[in-house]
Amino acid sequence: MRILRAAGRPATPWSNGGGVTREVAVHPPGAGWDTFAWRVSLADVTRDGPYSPLPGVRRILTVVDGAGLELTVDGTTRLLPDRCRPFAFPGGADTGSRLLDGPVVNLNVMLREGRADATVEMVRGSRVVEPVRGAYGGGADGPEAVLVVAVEGEARLGAAGEPAVRLARFDAALVAGPDAGRDAGPVELWTEGVAAVIALSAPGCARPAG
Repeated sequence: MRILRAAGRPATPWSNGGGVTREVAVHPPGAGWDTFAWRVSLADVTRDGPYSPLPGVRRILTVVDGAGLELTVDGTTRLLPDRCRPFAFPGGADTGSRLLDGPVVNLNVMLREGRADATVEMVRGSRVVEPVRGAYGGGADGPEAVLVVAVEGEARLGAAGEPAVRLARFDAALVAGPDAGRDAGPVELWTEGVAAVIALSAPGCARPAG
């Protein structure tokens, strides 16, 4: 399990000046915009404006701080007034956003079509995270990763026989996958608020609703 602390994450300004993005995790490690299979980030959005088009990328956006926003995707308007409700849309769509009442923070999951799929589950209270091959539909042949992000309040992760790891808000833990450091068994997740459990798998595999 790799712990990815929020402190010290570099902020990358958007080209349109509407906010900054902080990368949480990417695969392959160190991959850029043209080479990632999947990418998870947190974005501080400070003003209305268009999204940069990302053809060939599927996006899952979750507002995790602030009063929400209005997204217009290829001419269809969708209100996202509540925090912690994931919304998926094609990255290549003509997309713009309008803040409902001040700045927001978005959790963004980006998936290269044909290389990665994902579900985003918002967990309140506790649950067991089973980071084993096939647990989230990855199958015996596909790579799989499970990333936990504390998005409201503190979270704790504990494996049997090991001390629990504390995650402050916006800290993350890669609990399984080729970049996690080692294979892991089931991990107990407890959260005082809300934590995102992001299960990433190879494309074409059955995925649970999240």
